[in-house]
Amino acid sequence: QVQLVESGGGLVQAGGSLRLSCAASGSIFSVNAMGWYRQAPGKQRELVATITNGGITNYADSVKGRFTISRDNAKNTVYLQMNILKPEDTAVYYCNLKNIGYFSTNYWGQGTQVTVSS
Repeated sequence: QVQLVESGGGLVQAGGSLRLSCAASGSIFSVNAMGWYRQAPGKQRELVATITNGGITNYADSVKGRFTISRDNAKNTVYLQMNILKPEDTAVYYCNLKNIGYFSTNYWGQGTQVTVSS
């Protein structure tokens, strides 16, 4: 099992910045990907950004140029720096870890609320 503990959400005005952190512990495979997804009220959960343990990143088009994902492999921690926040970024942000192997397994954090006021 893997445990994910998120922090850093909150309320910010449009144009502001927030930084999310997620620390993973437990049975983490040497090949894995960590990332952030978000879910706004009445909408499906969507990908925000992911990063592999090798540093390969992937971003949703809606956040490219504004958000930056990074990770500290020694601490099994992933970060999401969110700049130029918009009201449409308001959502619950969920940390994800995917152990990649013969069978890949996804783990989720409890979610952290990000609210951007206009």
